[in-house]
Amino acid sequence: MAKKKHYVVWKGRKAGIFTSWAECEAQVKGFTGARFKSFPSKEEAEEAFATGASTTAKTKTTVTKKNDTDINEEVDWDSISVDVGCRGNPGVVEYKGVDTKTGEILFSHDEIHIGTNNMGEFLAIVHGLAYLKQQNSTKTIYSDSMTAIKWVKQKKAKSTLERTEQTAYIWSLMDRAERWLQTNTYENKILKWQTEKWGEIKADYGRK
Repeated sequence: MAKKKHYVVWKGRKAGIFTSWAECEAQVKGFTGARFKSFPSKEEAEEAFATGASTTAKTKTTVTKKNDTDINEEVDWDSISVDVGCRGNPGVVEYKGVDTKTGEILFSHDEIHIGTNNMGEFLAIVHGLAYLKQQNSTKTIYSDSMTAIKWVKQKKAKSTLERTEQTAYIWSLMDRAERWLQTNTYENKILKWQTEKWGEIKADYGRK
């Protein structure tokens, strides 16, 4: 069972410590300059809230990151978000894509017997690109995996998972996804979801 996270809001509609992403989101979504972060324990959250976590928080809200996104940017809510659910790594893998604003599931893949987290993230992004292409949409895709984003941009997945009879299915999906990238073009942005600023990605399975 996943440990329950605690969310600290330093700047939002209401400052405080919240025990669910929904409560935290209500304070920060659409709030200009919102500052918040999730913590794995109540004790850490209380300490961070009490001290203001000034050094850590300020650093994380001013650093410009590579790969198309700045930590200071706001969420593009007219987008889709993808994520993976894993049991073990390697292990059982499933993924889905959702409407970032509403959380509505737009597409998903049932459990794959064995694969890795990064492979699932890669497949989710490519599935999202194909889905949006069918919709003639240039919406942004958010993923919280920089590795998968890099693989997509390189049009080549560099997983170390051995090709065996047990892994044949996920590798067939990976090969097909690579072929799609190599034979299709797209204008969609693929951006890193800023978990430390925005909380868990909307497609999160809640298994961390």
